[in-house]
Amino acid sequence: MSEQTLLAALKLDIVVIGAGQAGLSAAHHLRKLGFEPEKDFLVLDRAPQPGGAWQYRWPSLTLSTVNRVHDLPGLAFGEFAGGDDTVKASVAVPHYFAAYETHFDLRVLRPATVKVVCDRGERLRVESDRGLLSARGIINATGTWENPYVPEYPGADTFKGQTLHTKDFRTASDFAGRHVLIVGGGISAIQLLDQISQVTRTSWVTRTTPRWRDGPFDEDAGRKAVAMVEERVRAGLPPRAVVSVTGLPVTPAIAAMRKRGVLDRQPMFSEITPTGVRWPDGRTLNVDVILWCTGFRSALDHLAPLQLREESGGITMTGRLATQAAKDPRVHLVGYGPSASTIGANRAGAAAARELTSFLNLVK
Repeated sequence: MSEQTLLAALKLDIVVIGAGQAGLSAAHHLRKLGFEPEKDFLVLDRAPQPGGAWQYRWPSLTLSTVNRVHDLPGLAFGEFAGGDDTVKASVAVPHYFAAYETHFDLRVLRPATVKVVCDRGERLRVESDRGLLSARGIINATGTWENPYVPEYPGADTFKGQTLHTKDFRTASDFAGRHVLIVGGGISAIQLLDQISQVTRTSWVTRTTPRWRDGPFDEDAGRKAVAMVEERVRAGLPPRAVVSVTGLPVTPAIAAMRKRGVLDRQPMFSEITPTGVRWPDGRTLNVDVILWCTGFRSALDHLAPLQLREESGGITMTGRLATQAAKDPRVHLVGYGPSASTIGANRAGAAAARELTSFLNLVK
């Protein structure tokens, strides 16, 4: 589709915003239901190439260190990974996503950034930097990568060292010779703590005491964890990371970190000073770098005119897999809350495609 095609408002049944795991799954299932891309639905993606957030991951994140990459529906990831676990995730997954888009002829329009979505009565107006679209419904799959979260602490603007977020990390060698304070208790925090601690001095702080999981994490435990996140979004509360429920697995890498004394976790500081941080008891620590591994928030600012959020800050979700926005059933959010994992995104994409087309009474 050419850019000129979108100069006038293009009328479609459904617009899918985002072409990561959840967006591609939704597009695939719309295809299976008989809907044609560029005619009945259109997928917009702000990235310059396929791969979703994976294309921006740090180079040291390989297929051997990443959490499992689940197959998209209908095409196995293993066919494209080549069996080499040393391949960068930022290379392997985009290659797979590109092949997927081509194999199922999904015709993703990129780069295309959606600026705002507005209610126009029976239809929704989607304003993008590639033109205007008019849709009966949308499936939003914008993920979280574009919205890194850094909590506010007194004195943050006085810190004379370097401050950065997980999103900014490239390689541990960048920090050689500097004292790095790593903030956060998730899997990414542990991975970066492991890498950076091997080249320089590190300290580690978390808001709550980390929960370690020694036993296996089977499918039943996974379902229970996702159910707890789903319960929150159905109640209109902001979703929490699944790892807050599942705990951190004690891998060989973590066992090695324990032996090296790297996992000497400290509680959260109360303020930031020009040279480091200070705790409530007055104790201080001088550091050169503060690395915030504090996660991401859903990138949903473009949906603000639809007023989907509750006073709690969350969005009340309904539908079989909690993908449908209760305040506007024409809007489905996939990759939000319980569907933030790759396997959850697959299931959510299927549910959103079926439920939205049914709600809109679209039959092919």
